[in-house]
Amino acid sequence: MNTINSNLTKWSFASRIFHWISAILLLVTWVMIFLYGNLDDKFYIGLHKAFGISLLFWMIARVINRIFTKAPPAVAMPKWQILLSQLSHFFLYALLIAMPTAGLLMSVYGGRAVDIFGLFQIPVFVTPDRGLARLFNDWHTDILWPMIIAFTLIHIGAALYHQFIKKDNLIARMK
Repeated sequence: MNTINSNLTKWSFASRIFHWISAILLLVTWVMIFLYGNLDDKFYIGLHKAFGISLLFWMIARVINRIFTKAPPAVAMPKWQILLSQLSHFFLYALLIAMPTAGLLMSVYGGRAVDIFGLFQIPVFVTPDRGLARLFNDWHTDILWPMIIAFTLIHIGAALYHQFIKKDNLIARMK
């Protein structure tokens, strides 16, 4: 049925704030690494790390919120789509925690503290190890990065599919 359901229950206000600020933090983090890669200015890598750590802490708070916040009733769709939706959300959450964690471990195993907007630093809390720093770099850039891109595109694509093809107004739940 391709009708707009105006009676959809929204996610809680807190869940909606967590969603959109997560998206903004991810986007800003991507912009900072893009600027660093194209301008080679250490200022941008510092901001990339600070926003990445902010995303990590934000996602931990978001998971806690998700545990204690009831989800709105599911939109009518086949069970396989519900399962794929749940799996893709799980992996997106996991990636949004794993990515900055790997970046943090890459830095500290490389012997570099992580400055958080000049307010404080996450010190080197491990014995520096270049091999582990490279391993976490590889995970951060070669494995987790492409996976985050893929799952973000899947997430956006699914939302657009629901909005413009199924026309079930799913996006209204997160507005």
